[in-house]
Amino acid sequence: MQWFVDAHVILQAFLATLFTWGMTALGAGGVFLFPNPSRKVMDAMLGFAAGVMIAASFWSLLNPSIDLSEQMGLPPWLPPLVGFLLGAAFIRLIDVILPHLHLGEPIERAEGVHTTWKKTLLLVLAITLHNIPEGLAVGVAFGAVGAGIPSADLAGAVALALGIGIQNFPEGLAVSGPLRREGMSPARSFFWGQLSAVVEPVAAVLGAAFVLAMQPVLPYALAFAAGAMIFVVIEEVIPESQLSGNSDVSTLGAIAGFAVMMTLDVALG
Repeated sequence: MQWFVDAHVILQAFLATLFTWGMTALGAGGVFLFPNPSRKVMDAMLGFAAGVMIAASFWSLLNPSIDLSEQMGLPPWLPPLVGFLLGAAFIRLIDVILPHLHLGEPIERAEGVHTTWKKTLLLVLAITLHNIPEGLAVGVAFGAVGAGIPSADLAGAVALALGIGIQNFPEGLAVSGPLRREGMSPARSFFWGQLSAVVEPVAAVLGAAFVLAMQPVLPYALAFAAGAMIFVVIEEVIPESQLSGNSDVSTLGAIAGFAVMMTLDVALG
């Protein structure tokens, strides 16, 4: 993989999120084999995704933000706090504006600006909103490596992309499965399921480019991505995993996801 190591950091971020997108597509393809996945399995998958995102927010983003703030002579709590709050506020703003519908909700409970868009598109937009901070996090991590930050290394950025990719696999099926249950064909369910992650490479490239152009904001950018992910986990992923009364299964999934991401980040980072 020397060619990947030698590649420009923005290309690295792009390729890494092509992998995460591909994992979403692979998961969405499960609709061809499992046209009607059980709700318990879906809730376990959503819980797993939540655990990965929570662990990544600390181990891959907030903790490096704290260390980098100290290295830059800043109060170690200030950039992480400011970035974290701004990231959550950013996703909340998109949440208010972007029309979307959470999994398991009737179309009457669609959020964002009122629209006459179909339920399918609203469901996909909800997961797309979920994927923005994931792509941004990967891009910022690779951007930190390209900026020559001592506490950032390529293995850590790759570990983050790998963790996001792993949780994107069940997430793809979590999108395509409900669409199939609503009567959509397997091919169309797969198409919309994989499309939900197309935003990740775009967000990654923007995140990496921003960090390279404005290196002093890196500790804020790391925490920004963490705040955005935590907002999505609390506002969307965890509630959806609890809707059908499978709280024990989804909680165990979250524990497993956290453990996997923590292990990847510590072992590879």
